[in-house]
Amino acid sequence: MTGWIIAALLVIVVSVGLAAFGRIPRSAWEITAAALLLGLAGYAWQGRPGLGGSPRQAADKGGAAFDEKLAEQRRGLAERYGEAGQWLMLSDALGRQGKTKDAANVLLSGLRATPDDPNLWLGFGNALVAHAGGVLSPSADFAYRRAMAIDPEGPAPRYFYGLALARAGQLKEARALWAPLAASAPEDSEVKKELESNIARIDAMLGSANR
Repeated sequence: MTGWIIAALLVIVVSVGLAAFGRIPRSAWEITAAALLLGLAGYAWQGRPGLGGSPRQAADKGGAAFDEKLAEQRRGLAERYGEAGQWLMLSDALGRQGKTKDAANVLLSGLRATPDDPNLWLGFGNALVAHAGGVLSPSADFAYRRAMAIDPEGPAPRYFYGLALARAGQLKEARALWAPLAASAPEDSEVKKELESNIARIDAMLGSANR
C-alpha cells in the first residue's frame, strides 16, 4: 500500500500547488485534474504499488558458475600433468570459488612463462568464456585459435572451440570443426557419440532455419 499512499499524496500536492501557484484559470481545472488522474491510472496499470519500498542491492554480475563437467572433459582431452597442468588446476580452483577473473589471470601468467603451450591457451579461452558469462569474446576466440595453431591435430582445441561457437549460435562454424573430429575419434568412444549427437542437432536446427 505504500506505493498507493505516495502516489495519492503526490497527486494532492501537485493539485494544490497548481491551484495556488500555477495561476491556472478555473476553466482549465477539469483538464488538469483529468491529466493527474490519467497519470495515476498509468501508475496503477504499469507500476507495482503493492510492493514494499525496501531497498535492494544490485545483483552480482560475475561470470558463469564453474562447470565441473567441462573441466573434467578438458582434463580428459588435454594434458593434465606438467607445468601447464599445475596452472590449470589453480585456475580451476579459483573458478570454483566464482573468481573467474582471477582464474583467467592465472592462466595469463602461465602463458607469459610458456607462451607456446596449447593447453594453457585452451584453458585461457575456456576461462575467458566463463568470465564473460558464456559469451565468446574476441579474446577467447583468439585464445582458441592460438591453441589450434600450436596443436592443429589435437582434439581438445577443436572440441572446445566448437563448443564455444555452438553456444554462441555459430552453428555452421562449430559443425565444420566437429565433423572431422568426430570422424577421427575412436569407435564407440563417448567423445564420438557426443560429437555425432551434437552434429545431428546442428543439422536439424540448420535444416529448420532453411525451410
